[in-house]
Amino acid sequence: MKRYAFLGPAGTFSEEAVLALGEEGIERVPYGTIEEVFDAVERGLADAGVVPIENSVEGSVPATLDALAFDTQLEIQAEVVLDIHHALITAPGVDLARVTTVTSHPQASGQCRKWLARNLPGRAIVAANSTAEAVQRAVADPTVAAIGTRLAAELYGGEVREPAIEDYAGNQTRFVVIGRGIRERTGHDKTSLALFLKRDKPGALLTILAEFAYGDINLTKLQSRPTKRSLGEYMFYVDLEGHVEDPNVRLALDCLRLKLREVKVLGSYPRASRR
Repeated sequence: MKRYAFLGPAGTFSEEAVLALGEEGIERVPYGTIEEVFDAVERGLADAGVVPIENSVEGSVPATLDALAFDTQLEIQAEVVLDIHHALITAPGVDLARVTTVTSHPQASGQCRKWLARNLPGRAIVAANSTAEAVQRAVADPTVAAIGTRLAAELYGGEVREPAIEDYAGNQTRFVVIGRGIRERTGHDKTSLALFLKRDKPGALLTILAEFAYGDINLTKLQSRPTKRSLGEYMFYVDLEGHVEDPNVRLALDCLRLKLREVKVLGSYPRASRR
């Protein structure tokens, strides 16, 4: 039986992403943090892991990006895009006037910021490791409300007070499946890269972009992040359309390897269909 690690506990959007893969006969194993999911896969405690990487409202999930670029040799095997509906959940029968604290994963609370300001002004916003952990806290404490999934409310005995409090109707999150190896080319692929400069200099980003432009390669994401070596030193995350075995992508990467300190392929995998 294939084991999937996911950001838990049970009832998170990450578990819903595992279910969305549609695979039968799998075991779902929750872990407390994104780092623990990566560690479980690396140590062979799970065959694959599912973690969030990007939200349409709040942007990228730094813990996932940094783990892929700096902390692991695992690669992205697939991606799943889910429509996200955040529910406001409390213990059953709680008067909302008693609520003094709202808890959730920071990505989730950030996606509901305007709703909270309008409907629960002045409440403290407290971070949780996951939306499901937040629901557990709320069920145990009548002064706490959680932002989480309806699945978590069912699992832990919470009451859904509002079913969809996200600020934007088109709220979606992209999850990635992490494992070992590069997936075979399908003709409908995406490649994720971490690009490290030899040194910062004028035109460094243009040098990178030019190689993709020459290869007629469409970039779907470009983001800078600190290298964690010194202040002001950055690397780039890139998502592009195509597979590392496509001739134009292979040529572009070969040229970049001559110009950059490191070109790390974070995965080549089938693109998720957009809803």
